[in-house]
Amino acid sequence: MTRGSILHLDNGRFHKAQKLTIPDHVVLLFQPPYSPDVNPIERVWQSFKDKLGWLNFKNLDQLRKELDEIIRSILPDELASLTGFNFILTAINNKT
Repeated sequence: MTRGSILHLDNGRFHKAQKLTIPDHVVLLFQPPYSPDVNPIERVWQSFKDKLGWLNFKNLDQLRKELDEIIRSILPDELASLTGFNFILTAINNKT
């Protein structure tokens, strides 16, 4: 099985190109316009917000440090559960 990469695009006008060569291992996956609820990164950000929501920081550096620790501690299985929408998994399976 070949490993591929998915480039998830939000279907904005700026994601349209006249001449673009897509490597065989890359899948372009366009989400419907105006639908941030199906954008995987939104679920990741929400997870971060949930972990930071009740914490108080004296300054921006403290927030950065805590967020950095959260990002470094996220496990692959946790990330997969946050971003593994069925339509994304289907796109991966159809390409590989």
